[in-house]
Order: sequence, then structure tokens, then C-alpha cells
Amino acid sequence: MVVEGFSRSREPVDVKVGELTPTSRAVNVIAKVVSKSEVRSIAAGRDGAPHRVCDALVGDETGCVYLTLWDDNIEKVNEGDTISVKNGYVNLFRGNMRLNVGRYGILEVAEEALEGEVNTKNNLSTKVYEQPRRPFRERRDFGRRRTGGYRRR
Repeated sequence: MVVEGFSRSREPVDVKVGELTPTSRAVNVIAKVVSKSEVRSIAAGRDGAPHRVCDALVGDETGCVYLTLWDDNIEKVNEGDTISVKNGYVNLFRGNMRLNVGRYGILEVAEEALEGEVNTKNNLSTKVYEQPRRPFRERRDFGRRRTGGYRRR
């Protein structure tokens, strides 16, 4: 079963890590944390506010993928933990897949540990996908006179 974007049904579906695609939306994933990167501070969002971010390699017997952890979610998980991502989604960061919790998702440490070994040989985040370029949005004046800049004479 390959999980594609779910534009009609927003009901989250349970999937294995190996079934994720770059367009997966509204997915529930249970995975084991293999490793965590160093925490980085970046300016993000429209206001450029400072945030902390870290990547955790998570997976199950079908494969693994990087999970992006922001701010408070960083301390929630540790290496070796089994986690549950509810209503997560996948996006491409520099052409590589990343699993995200997002605004509407939930990240929890699972009560039961995931049995078996994580398949690190099938790392979905190492495959590079072609990212469509975002269309250039022209600035619209809506009949207002421009201020500044060059004027035609």
C-alpha cells in the first residue's frame, strides 16, 4: 500500500515507514528512534523568530526516515524510544523526504516498545526527489500607485 496525498479524506491512516511517499499526508506512524542530531538554532516563520530544530532518524522493520523535531518536541524523545506520530505528513527538504508532526499532529512516546530491528538499509531520506520550483508570484498593485523606484516619463 503506497500512501499518497489525501485531499478528500482527512482521516489519518496507519502506515509503516516504508510506505511513505513525498506526498503522504494525514498519516499515523509508530517508529523507533535510532538517533538524534545536534540541536540547531534557526530563524524561522514569517517573523523570523528564533526556533530550535533537530532531526531524528526513526524507523520500523520496513524502513527509516528523518523526523524533524521543533522546539518542545526535541526533549520529548530520546534514542531508543518508540514514538507515535499521529496525523503527520511528509515534505521534501532540499529534495529529501522528512516526516513532520506539524501544527495539527501529535508526537507521543509510545507505551509499548516496537519489536524487531529498524531497517536502516531502506532510508527513505537518502533518495533525492525532483522538487518542482515554486511559481514566481508577481506583485499586484490593484490600481494603487507605486511609490518609490523608477518612474516612466
